[in-house]
Amino acid sequence: MTAKVIDEPAFRERTFVFGDRFHAGELLAKMLKENAGRGDVVLLAVPAGGVPVGYAIAKEIGIQMDVVVVRKVQIPWDTEAGFGALTWDGETVLNERLVTRLGLTEELIQESLSETKRIIKERFRKFRGNKPMPNLTEKVVILVDDGLASGFTMLAAARSVRRRRPKKIVVAVPTASVSAIRLLEAEVDEILCLNIRSGPMFAVADAYKKWHDLTDEEVIEILKRAEKFCPVRRNL
Repeated sequence: MTAKVIDEPAFRERTFVFGDRFHAGELLAKMLKENAGRGDVVLLAVPAGGVPVGYAIAKEIGIQMDVVVVRKVQIPWDTEAGFGALTWDGETVLNERLVTRLGLTEELIQESLSETKRIIKERFRKFRGNKPMPNLTEKVVILVDDGLASGFTMLAAARSVRRRRPKKIVVAVPTASVSAIRLLEAEVDEILCLNIRSGPMFAVADAYKKWHDLTDEEVIEILKRAEKFCPVRRNL
């Protein structure tokens, strides 16, 4: 399987193309309407940054949004960077080349995984409460984040979703590195990305004019707003 990749030529290699995450989501919604096809749709946003993007998409299209709790596994001495990702249901993806380059021992890896599991459990409780994950069997699942740097977090999410036998997996993100797109091409059906950038350095934040790290409280507030405007899942 090789994913169909759709981007916006006018945005290629550019920086600061979106006002904020909501603006990026509105633009992605237009791309999804034109390219994602139709069917029973489930939109899953990756907290934290993917939630405002997903909210804007869901509101524009008129579909229900939900969250998929997945988190990067942090490098012990550099918590801003990760060497893999872990999902709420235990799907683990490690960047083996980076693990080797960093010289991470099995002990350090397990310590980082344990801490990541703790954070995921806490976030799952905060963002989902007792609400079960939606049924994804034979659904068109749209996975949304605010951008893909390495792509490993989205890869973990996609593999977890694939186990639930969806009809189709679509990754929809405002911005991504070329390497992240290549990593995901063999794992999903479609990738919709407005702003694809190449080069040795990539930062998701560079695609946005307004950028800040969202707090858990901000995420919860957006999720509450989403429940009010779209209580019933609809077709795309």
